[in-house]
Amino acid sequence: MGATQTRTEAIDHELSDRTGFSLEQINILHKRFKKLSGESETISRENLNSIPALTDNPIKKQIIEAFFDKRNQCNGQVGAYEEIGFEEFLMVMSHFRPPSLKTSADEKMAMRKEKLRFLFNMHDTDNDGKITLDEYRKVVEELLSRSGTIGLEAAKAIADAAMLEVASTSMPDMPADYFYEGITFEHFEQKLNGLEMESRMHIRFLDADTMRCYRK
Repeated sequence: MGATQTRTEAIDHELSDRTGFSLEQINILHKRFKKLSGESETISRENLNSIPALTDNPIKKQIIEAFFDKRNQCNGQVGAYEEIGFEEFLMVMSHFRPPSLKTSADEKMAMRKEKLRFLFNMHDTDNDGKITLDEYRKVVEELLSRSGTIGLEAAKAIADAAMLEVASTSMPDMPADYFYEGITFEHFEQKLNGLEMESRMHIRFLDADTMRCYRK
């Protein structure tokens, strides 16, 4: 379980430095955290599973697991928490933070890489450094088959074809009999080169009841 701490102004300033959120944004997120947790000091998967905005999301499971994935705390740890405290919750939410007008070019590049790593971790579920065909199939199957317009076998075929395309573009000289083990982070980054992450992963701050995370 994530560490619990009594919030103080000093802790909020430290969290602001670590996450890039303003003190006002941290207060908004803390109100949201307390509402989700039922005023508890920690949040469980069951708490996040009850969020109405996630009900029809085809990758709901991956989104929820991302909050408990220790890799997303940027501290070098691996594995998963059973429950998380506000600090861990805030660190995950920081991956959805858009750049400000004061953000430098180098800082934007670092933010982009963090966002890409966050997305990569969502699909590299066994933490082996690759998104394997089986992992990719699960994502595509959930995205397509839940729509009701395409069958499971067709979804698998689309996933296989997409993985083959990634393999051929990432390794253009790949021998015909070569077994492509999966998408590495470097290949993942190359495929999403030019994609404007800032407009696709962000938080809209309104109030504790209407805050939303977006991934377009």
